Amino acid sequence: MTDRYEEGMRTRRKVLGDDLVDRAEAKKTEFDAPFQELITEGAWGTVWSRPGLTPRERSLLTLALLAGQGNHAELEMHVRATANTGATPDDVREAMLHVAIYAGVPRANHAIRIIKDTYLDMGVEI
Repeated sequence: MTDRYEEGMRTRRKVLGDDLVDRAEAKKTEFDAPFQELITEGAWGTVWSRPGLTPRERSLLTLALLAGQGNHAELEMHVRATANTGATPDDVREAMLHVAIYAGVPRANHAIRIIKDTYLDMGVEI
């Protein structure tokens, strides 16, 4: 593995937590191994590991982009990651208000439902 991959795996574990990463790694097959390497090196080793933004800021950007593009499948995972990145429910709410204005109310509304359900499951009072 490359240094970028190793850095990416450290960052991925720091943000998402060991349990989630261990489950993903256990499910990895020969078919999706190249994809997993790509996202570990690219997303986690290159973008998330950069010093320019805090993990909290990256977390909020990620949530807003996922919601704004209607990529709701990964929202729950990134809401759970806020426990590790320092983004608060108030921060996430503000990000969703931006999504509503800049990407559309229906997308923000759907994302807010997912976020509320995820926080409830996490035991986070909102």
